[in-house]
Amino acid sequence: MWKRLCGALVCLCLTVSLLPAVRAAGPEVAAPSAILMDAATGQVLYEKNSHERLRPASVTKVMTLLLVMEALDQGRLSWDQTVTASAAAAAKGGSQVYLEEGEQMTMDEMLKSVVVSSANDCATALAEAVAGSEAAFVEMMNERAVELGMEDTHFVNCTGLDDEPEAESHLTSAYDIAVMSRELLQHEKIKEYTTIWMDTVRDGQFGLSNTNKLIRFYQGATGLKTGYTSSAGHCLSASAERDGLELIAVVLNCKSSSERFESAKALLDYGFANYALVTPQVPEDLGTVPVVLGTVDTITPVLETPQPILLDKGLQTQVETTVELAESVEAPVEQGQKLGTLTVTAGGQVVATMPIVAPERVERLTWWQMTVEILRGMWVTF
Repeated sequence: MWKRLCGALVCLCLTVSLLPAVRAAGPEVAAPSAILMDAATGQVLYEKNSHERLRPASVTKVMTLLLVMEALDQGRLSWDQTVTASAAAAAKGGSQVYLEEGEQMTMDEMLKSVVVSSANDCATALAEAVAGSEAAFVEMMNERAVELGMEDTHFVNCTGLDDEPEAESHLTSAYDIAVMSRELLQHEKIKEYTTIWMDTVRDGQFGLSNTNKLIRFYQGATGLKTGYTSSAGHCLSASAERDGLELIAVVLNCKSSSERFESAKALLDYGFANYALVTPQVPEDLGTVPVVLGTVDTITPVLETPQPILLDKGLQTQVETTVELAESVEAPVEQGQKLGTLTVTAGGQVVATMPIVAPERVERLTWWQMTVEILRGMWVTF
């Protein structure tokens, strides 16, 4: 009896040791609509009613800021320029820095006011600087949304104010906000603004305090944008980075400010506790591929684009890579032509495959070159 019991216990222990690691259940999130996305890969780690179309309030300004940053990158706006407030910009209500018509601010102060204090007047002034008018800018916002695949989104203004009748159709979703937030985070300079806790404009005469309290109280917080109206409720797109992993948590239509911050924290905590971003170790020498009828005998391929991989944390030490190359390739070989595959496994499962490609073009031998090669071979033979 004792031997049977010991044997059963040993079997049980062996069975448990072979079971895969079990991830913790999803977080408890009070927000009616929520999503957690990895910024590097776009992979969704958690979602709750993430495609429900809702009012985003000032989280709208994520798209406004994205278009401004793109205009700066493309030279359509300059970091050195000043922005003049129009009558329309100065008349905006809600959160503002109380611009007067004709008042000028530097690009730096305009951006700071929008990001830190959600200034509607500055957002409008920037929109006009990009497109000439807010209406033209809104067209750009909707065009960019289509380009990014934001199928749940329609904008009617650049601020998120929803007290006008036409604003009833100003809608988006948690998923779409995560998508545009991810795109905005590609512009590293925006973090110089989104991580400000307190600052001033107008030569220190007007104070700014970040509406995103996570910047002060959450480790690794990098942004991004809050929003509130009585119709939209309390909204937030929050981003944070730890150990090379950057996450985006979006919550919409929360009952209170504390609910949105607690919901976002729960999402971010879940992500950091359960996932890791891993860059596979690529062999320095991938080998060579013989080229048939080429101007060179072999070609040394390269990995097309090394991509980080999002994994369960328990698997990050079990990553392995294998390389498979074509036995040969016939010329001409195009630059970027696939010559093999790098396969990444973790815990015995394939987690990614990456193309191995030709780094440059290889021309095909001409008839004359082939004739010379044949004659040279015959000469060596004799």
